[in-house]
Amino acid sequence: MIPLYSTKQIREVDEFAISRLGVPGIVLMENAALQIFEITGNEFLSSHKMKKVGAVCGKGNNGGDGFAVLRHFANRGFQIAAVHIGGEDEMSQDCKINFSILKKMSAENSEIIIQKFNSMQDLAVLAGSDIIFDAMLGSGAKGSLAEPFREIVESLNKMKTFRAAIDIPTGLDADTGSGEIIFNSDLTITLGEFKKGLFIQDGYVNCGKVIKGDIGIDPLYYDKITIEDFLIEPEDAFEFLPLRGKNVHKYSAGKVFTIAGSGEFPGAAALTSKSALKAGAGSSILAFPKSVRRLVHKKISEVVVQSYEDNGKEYLSSENISELNAKLKWANVTAIGPGLGRNEETLKAVLKILDERKCRKFVIDADAIFALADDEYKKLDLENFVLTPHHGEFANLIGINVYELEKDLLSYGKKFVSETGSYLVLKGAPTIIFTPANEALVNSAGNPGMAKFGTGDVLTGVIAGMMAQQGDIKKAVTAGVYLHSLAADLLLKNFTEYSYTAEDIIKSLPSAFNFLRRSFA
Repeated sequence: MIPLYSTKQIREVDEFAISRLGVPGIVLMENAALQIFEITGNEFLSSHKMKKVGAVCGKGNNGGDGFAVLRHFANRGFQIAAVHIGGEDEMSQDCKINFSILKKMSAENSEIIIQKFNSMQDLAVLAGSDIIFDAMLGSGAKGSLAEPFREIVESLNKMKTFRAAIDIPTGLDADTGSGEIIFNSDLTITLGEFKKGLFIQDGYVNCGKVIKGDIGIDPLYYDKITIEDFLIEPEDAFEFLPLRGKNVHKYSAGKVFTIAGSGEFPGAAALTSKSALKAGAGSSILAFPKSVRRLVHKKISEVVVQSYEDNGKEYLSSENISELNAKLKWANVTAIGPGLGRNEETLKAVLKILDERKCRKFVIDADAIFALADDEYKKLDLENFVLTPHHGEFANLIGINVYELEKDLLSYGKKFVSETGSYLVLKGAPTIIFTPANEALVNSAGNPGMAKFGTGDVLTGVIAGMMAQQGDIKKAVTAGVYLHSLAADLLLKNFTEYSYTAEDIIKSLPSAFNFLRRSFA
C-alpha cells in the first residue's frame, strides 16, 4: 500500500531536513524544480510540440517552485510567461531568490516575460501557453479561496491548454480533499510524499494524473511517522486473495447466506447472491419471499433459494426469523439488505437479526443500513460487521447532511469505526475502506461506468464471498473492493463507461482474478 500523508506530517519531514539535517530550503526547492521539469518532460513534452510555458506564482515557497521550474524551461529555449501575485518584498526568502534569478534572466532574454498581477487583464500574457503551471498556494492553504485567487483559478480553468499543478491544485484542501473552487489540473506533481487529499473527494476529480516528485530527503525518516491512510495497490489485492487447498469442497470454500430482495426489488438479491459465488465462495444461499420466488429463480441458477413464508406480503418480517436461524448459524458470512425494502416490519426484522448475531460476520448494505439510522446502530454490537453505504446512506445513518459529510470524509469515517468497532466501506469515487485500527484505505481502481443501478449490490456479494474464504476481514474487504473495481476497469477494453451493467461486472470478475495472477504470481 502507498502511504498517504497529512500536511502536518509533510511539514515535519521538511523541518527534519532543514533543521536537523541542515539541508537549506533553497536546495529542497531546486530539487523540486528539477523533478517537476523532468516529470513534465516525460508526461507532456514527449507527445506535444511545445514552445511556450506559463505559470501563475504566489509569494510563498510554492511560488518559488514555479519560478525555478520556469528557469529550467527558459534554459532549454522555451518562451516563458510568469504572472506573480504579490510584490517581491512580500515573497518568502527562497521564493524571492528564484524570482530574482528569473527577473535578471528576463532582462537578458526577451522570450521571458514577468508580469505582476494587478487585474485579470494581466493573465493575457499567458495566452498561447502550451502548458500552464499552478504555483499559487501549495499544500498548506486551508479554507475557501480569497480573491484574487478565486477569480484567477476560474479563469485558468476556462483556458484551452494543458494544466499542471505544483504539489497540489490551488483551492484543494490537502487533508480533506474538499474545496469549492479548485484549479482543474491535468497533471499534479506532488512534492516529497503523496498527500491524502489528492486521492479523495474533489481531489480525485481535479488532480488529473498524480506523480510524486522526489525532493531529496532520506526516505528512512518517513519510517518514524505513523501512517494511517493508504492507497490500495493491485499487489495488495493479489496478496490478500484467499488460498485454496487441493482438498477444498463447496462448503469449506466459504458459505454465504444472503437475506435480500423483495417483490418490489428482486434484482438486487440475484446480483448479490451470484456475486458471492463469482468471488469464490463455494456455496451461496438466498433467503427470499415465497410468494414471489419465481422472480429470482431464473436469474440465479447456481444459487440455492430458501423461501420463507410471507403470506403474500412479498417482504421480510420478524415472523420469518425462526425460518432463517439455521442458515444464519450455518453461514460463514451473511449479506443483508440489498432490495429488502423499507417496510416497517422489514426494518424491525433486520434489527432483530443483527442484534441476535446468529451469524458471526455480516455485510450490511442498502435497506439494512437504513434500518440502523436514528441511532439504532448505537444499540448493537457491530464488531466483525462490514457496512457498505454510499455517501447519502452514511450521512443519513450518522444524522448529518451529505454536504457536511463530504467536507471531511476521513474524519467522519474514522469516528464511526472507532465508536462501533465495525468496518466501513464508503462507496463513492473513490471507495474508501475504514478499519477499526483507524486506517483509511483508498481504492485506486474503478471508472465512471460503475455509477449504475446494481453495482453496489454486486460489491456486497463480492465482499461477502471474499470474507467467507478469508479469515482476516481487512484483507477480504480490501481484495473485494479492488477486484470489483478492477473487473469494471477491464470491461473498458470492449465497452465504454456508458454501456456496461452490473451483470457485466459479475461476468468480468474471473478476468480480474486472472489479471492479478498474471501480473504478480
